[in-house]
Amino acid sequence: MKGRVLIVAGSDSGGGAGIQADIKAVSALNGYAATAITALTAQNTTGVYGIYPVDPAFVAQQMRVVLEDIGADAIKVGMLASAAVIEAVAGEYEERAINIPLVVDPVMIAKGGHALLESEAELTLKKRLLPLADLVTPNVPEAEALADIEIRDLADMRRAAQLIRTFGPKAVLLKGGHMEGELVQDLLVTEDGEEVFESPRVHTPHTHGTGCTLASAIATGLAQGLGGRDAVARARAYLMQAILTAPGIGHGHGPLNHLHTVRPFP
Repeated sequence: MKGRVLIVAGSDSGGGAGIQADIKAVSALNGYAATAITALTAQNTTGVYGIYPVDPAFVAQQMRVVLEDIGADAIKVGMLASAAVIEAVAGEYEERAINIPLVVDPVMIAKGGHALLESEAELTLKKRLLPLADLVTPNVPEAEALADIEIRDLADMRRAAQLIRTFGPKAVLLKGGHMEGELVQDLLVTEDGEEVFESPRVHTPHTHGTGCTLASAIATGLAQGLGGRDAVARARAYLMQAILTAPGIGHGHGPLNHLHTVRPFP
């Protein structure tokens, strides 16, 4: 086991996304997962039916006690729900973890369309958390909200990623799964340039938790000493197999197979 990842995110009672998906992904890639839970959700494959927020001070306390004792080699941030929680997480990171790689998955909308971030919190996300991030991993709807532009093609993706980079993150991975076409293109933009990762589209309803899973897999790679590009490439390969071998459970957007057989990882 190599690579300690502190995950700051919400719980998914259905086990397909959120903290549950994060722990599975980190463990499958031979990392160690610790958590700070930001919210409880009542959800399954058909939707989100309730959200119970965790007090921001307690979110910060969870982070603090983990960092003081276990430590972390990377931190992954997912669902934060409110401006107050974003402020608490950013403050704790600045105080105790400023040199630890930070992956921010800007969770705004659940697969079924339920809002997971208060609208007034978007500005706080841009001002307080994105400037601290080593990598931010928006999907197309999230990138459209952050960059305030419509994304229809790869050129728009490039423009949106560059706009998001102006908020301060070192790199942006804009995921193209919501775009049309038989080829899925994910765009990685860093200070050194860009790279487009391509993979065939898998026609399946079982894609619940893909964003959470990908971000946590990337964070695990960074925690294990991989460079940003290699962490993204390995995480995408892992995610593809998790989709292809999904168990096919539930009546809606089903979960992935997070614990599919993988080759030994460092």
